[in-house]
Amino acid sequence: MARVAGSRRIDNPFLNGKGCLALVLLLALLLLPLPSLAAEVVRLSAAASMGDAVKELVSVFREKNPAVAVSANLASSGSLAKQIAQGAPVDLYISANQRWMEYLVQKKKIEAHTVQVLAHNALVFVGRGQTGLSSLKDITSLSRIAIGSPGSVPAGQYAAQAMTRTGIYGQLARGHRLVMAKDVRQALIYAERGEVDGAFVYRTDALLARHAAILFTVPAKLHDPIACPLGLTPSGAKNSAALALFSFLNSPEAGRILSRYGFEAAATP
Repeated sequence: MARVAGSRRIDNPFLNGKGCLALVLLLALLLLPLPSLAAEVVRLSAAASMGDAVKELVSVFREKNPAVAVSANLASSGSLAKQIAQGAPVDLYISANQRWMEYLVQKKKIEAHTVQVLAHNALVFVGRGQTGLSSLKDITSLSRIAIGSPGSVPAGQYAAQAMTRTGIYGQLARGHRLVMAKDVRQALIYAERGEVDGAFVYRTDALLARHAAILFTVPAKLHDPIACPLGLTPSGAKNSAALALFSFLNSPEAGRILSRYGFEAAATP
């Protein structure tokens, strides 16, 4: 066959066998995941009452560990514990009381050997402008009292214990004078806005109030010790980033941060 005048052959390495193989290998390399570029992730669930302290703790930890991303979920201890029990992906859990931590340990959702107390707190009664209230018995004169729902909110459980031991819980409950809040922060908001006559909250929350003030501290002997434990889930115990955060939370530096927010830190500052 005659060759067309002026035509010329173009050699393209990607059109021969070796070129095709090289092209396939190049595309395969481009599609491979790049784990070295992905940040390690720690999934943290923490009691809402520790929200502000946790945010600063996470911020300081991130400054020291820029390759680690922390996803924090803040809610009532009971709600978080139920989520974890139902299989929610979590690496580290901080509770506002021992009960919910023990609940998860029993369900093997928290590694028992990792559980330790992070900090302690106190229960107080706050109000806006009230006078003459200095003890639990005095609140029987009030019409609306905010309390975290005792079924899921540790602060509400402590408050219910204290009122029961003082002999006033039944009277207030029957009179429909207890306003249930989804967590301790909501109880504080009710008091701040004047929507209730007073509220049971943690001392750490009360320190954040702008319009409500602490009227009295509930005697510690009237309720279980207010301890805030933390623990690793089975997946968290295998997560190097979660282990790093766990170690930081137990450090003296973290203890100093917790103390600034009104907690009695377990770690020695």
